[in-house]
Amino acid sequence: MNTAKEYITLDGYSLTTSALLQLGKGEHLLKISDDALERVRKSRDLLNDIVAKNQVAYGVTTGFGNFARTIIPPNQLAELQENLIRSHSAGVGESITLERIRMLLALRINVLAKGYSGISLENLKKYVNAFNNSLLPWVPEKGTVGASGDLAPLSHLALGMMGEGTMWSPRTGWADAKDVLKTYNLQPIKLGPKEGLALINGAQFITALGSEALERAEAITRQADIVAAVSFEALKGTTKAYDEDIHKARPHLGQIKVASRLRSILHSDLYPSQITESEFANNKVQDAYTLRCIPQVHGVVNDTNAFVRTVLATELNSAGDNPMVFAERGEILSGGNFHGEYPAKANDYLAIGVHELANISERRIERLVNKPLGNLPPFLTENGGLNSGFMIAHCTAAALVSENKVLCHPASVDSQTTSAGTEDHVSMGGFAARKALNVVENVEYVLAIELLCACQGLEFLKPLKPTKPLEEVYKLVRSVAAPWDRDRYMAPDIDAVTKLLKEEKVWNTVKPYMDEYESSHPQNTSA
Repeated sequence: MNTAKEYITLDGYSLTTSALLQLGKGEHLLKISDDALERVRKSRDLLNDIVAKNQVAYGVTTGFGNFARTIIPPNQLAELQENLIRSHSAGVGESITLERIRMLLALRINVLAKGYSGISLENLKKYVNAFNNSLLPWVPEKGTVGASGDLAPLSHLALGMMGEGTMWSPRTGWADAKDVLKTYNLQPIKLGPKEGLALINGAQFITALGSEALERAEAITRQADIVAAVSFEALKGTTKAYDEDIHKARPHLGQIKVASRLRSILHSDLYPSQITESEFANNKVQDAYTLRCIPQVHGVVNDTNAFVRTVLATELNSAGDNPMVFAERGEILSGGNFHGEYPAKANDYLAIGVHELANISERRIERLVNKPLGNLPPFLTENGGLNSGFMIAHCTAAALVSENKVLCHPASVDSQTTSAGTEDHVSMGGFAARKALNVVENVEYVLAIELLCACQGLEFLKPLKPTKPLEEVYKLVRSVAAPWDRDRYMAPDIDAVTKLLKEEKVWNTVKPYMDEYESSHPQNTSA
């Protein structure tokens, strides 16, 4: 264990998406708060008491799903839980990434820490030890319908902790789980009554992947305004459409925020633009929608992200167990908190929202590479014909946007009856989360292509300069991708600029200028 790392404390109530991503990256260890440990102990005590009194409780002394009426003898209760994990470890496909397995493991620990699961302190602490040593079971990406939680992926997580299946660690790489645990002198978990069920009820797969999708969506949404502003300069747009009074007249929060950001980095008394001051731009009445309507289109993406955050923030700290152990009431109650509909719908909504950034970005790329639309050299290259310039980069953007249009079909509008009719409505949230991540990744690539095109467009407007903030963005891009003076291998440039966006370097470059503008223009809505 790396003792130099700082700890994040989980209590079942305060985990955030950003903290979960940090845990996924291995940047922190985790521990459980004392209050949470006490809640877990009380719940387990109640569960043990119910078992000792031979009371009937779903999933504790009965079978699961359609076998809920089947009573299990006391001497088979441990086998019942082990059988549950083994039979439910039925996922297929490649494993999710190590970072996502860490996120899934951390999120399940956080849910167990709420104290409604009935898990034993011993097994909970084994989960924590596994996380802190980066012992990560194989978790295939396909196979959850998001009904009684993400049963298949969470079962694979538990299976590895039982010393079965495959597990990864820094010392061993992928190996037999029992050998990995032995390498770290850790014993496999031994399941008592209800503990198998406690480890797999809940929508943590949907929520963990959705949390990553949301964090990345918010990062690219912020930077999309800046990328669009660079295109605006290269296309000699007019800032008239970003006037504050226009947006006060239609006061959607996201729209106002985007217009404010655009005002803070485009032509102003603080940051004059030689391009905007040119005679051509100054005499324009209005622009095409892809420039004029940036606040309206980008704005709703901001509002979509905000809505999704409210859903996922709640889901991160929610108990999805069935049955739920209420120690203070002395009862075990069956319910449906495991159903994945909330995070499923949120992920579908996120994908639909963030996709629009790429949809409008690709249209701005078209204006940049198409001379009649943007008044720049065809495909942004000299010696056209000999050089193809950004011709196929635009095709790549178009392909990704088209792919997103298919991926944006919501998974959560579907349902398949499972478990012999007991689970007769399911969320399909696992696919919703996976699709959302794919959509965000495609958006990142499209915005990177637009930024490359926009910076190349600025080359043809020299010696005129854009505003100071956008000049700094130009310099940042040029630090990883040189001007396009002749055809060369294009893909590395796209990857390099995509990396800048994923690391939020474009945002961090511009944010100080936004802050300076805000301080000198207090009437401007905060960015």
